[in-house]
Amino acid sequence: MKKTALLFFLLLLFSCTKKEKRSFTFYYWKTNLALDKPEKDALSKADYPFLYTRFFDVDKINGKFEPVAVISKNQNFETEKEIVPTVFITNRSFINIQKKEIPFLAEKINTLIKKKITDYQLKANGEIQIDCDWTPGTKEDYFEFLKQLKKISQKEITCTLRLHQVKDKETSGIPPVDKVYLMCYSTSSPLENSDKNSILDLNIMKSYLSKLEDYPIKKIEVALPIYSWGIVTNHLGKHKLINALSTKDLNHPDFKKISANEAEVLKDGFYFGNFLNKGFQIKVEEISEKQLHNAIQFLDQKIGNYTIVYYQLDSKFVENRSF
Repeated sequence: MKKTALLFFLLLLFSCTKKEKRSFTFYYWKTNLALDKPEKDALSKADYPFLYTRFFDVDKINGKFEPVAVISKNQNFETEKEIVPTVFITNRSFINIQKKEIPFLAEKINTLIKKKITDYQLKANGEIQIDCDWTPGTKEDYFEFLKQLKKISQKEITCTLRLHQVKDKETSGIPPVDKVYLMCYSTSSPLENSDKNSILDLNIMKSYLSKLEDYPIKKIEVALPIYSWGIVTNHLGKHKLINALSTKDLNHPDFKKISANEAEVLKDGFYFGNFLNKGFQIKVEEISEKQLHNAIQFLDQKIGNYTIVYYQLDSKFVENRSF
């Protein structure tokens, strides 16, 4: 009898503490669609059947809408995943936009998406994702654009949702979509003097998402960061970013380590494709497994069922990482 009770207790304890494994996949955000071995290996482990692929950006240049960095495709690219076309649109594209330009923009974007799918013979699903950091001043025109794109494309239109748009939902407005992708990164600016991790600071994320459960759109997927960068500070206190640096890059004979993720340049020279002067300081920001685990634990309390989309699929970020 005692053994049975003990077994029941252990089973109950295990069921309460066992971590639920979330389905996951990736964003693909490079301009050429090609996969190397680490990227293929990571994608093969992703149990969600879609790959969120940036097709192009849209910006307003000299008063005209222009596609920027349109994706190309390596002839050897192949994947079993269905492609979800993703388009980033600058917020300034909607500033002072004329009403008649909104369906025009939706039509042009839909046409270019279809062209790339056909040209590259991609297996696309029935969704188009739009990424835009809209503001209270552009929300009405942006939301109308989403409606027009849905009407023109006859696809499911989804969009990204930034942390501040959750916290300030009354002023930011609620996009007219059935599903959003919550971007749990870029919690602060990397170009400010701060001791916080600007990619993901859990305390900042929690403060912005304290009332996430009250957000009107209930179908929420989550984008989590796996990227890294180095923040270089010069003698004048000005900053610039070097993409994809990791703390192991600081183990260099021309660098003096200041802390586990900071170093000072000891000698003028080219480092990581950039000319850096003696005295410049480099701070690396990257995301650990523990940070991701803590973020997921918090989100589990706020959202019932969700899929994780890691940003981004790149061998620099996925190699030797456990998902």
